[in-house]
Amino acid sequence: MAQVLVRNLEDDVKDRLQQRARRHGHSMEEEVRDILRQALADDGAPAPRLGSRIASRFAGQGLTEDLPELRGQAPRPATLAP
Repeated sequence: MAQVLVRNLEDDVKDRLQQRARRHGHSMEEEVRDILRQALADDGAPAPRLGSRIASRFAGQGLTEDLPELRGQAPRPATLAP
């Protein structure tokens, strides 16, 4: 297996990394490996855009038609039913 040496790591970054490793019950070395694995897991795949993320979160919740776009309209407060 390969080894990587990180020089000139700021003290506050090292401290936060140690705290994060403690929270996850890992050694600092294992925490770094996990962070690197996660960072490279979806490397190259474009991140979903905000609208797509919102749509996927609410998929299957009963909305069956598209909502009209509100471009160019002045913002107005929501009307809440009592």
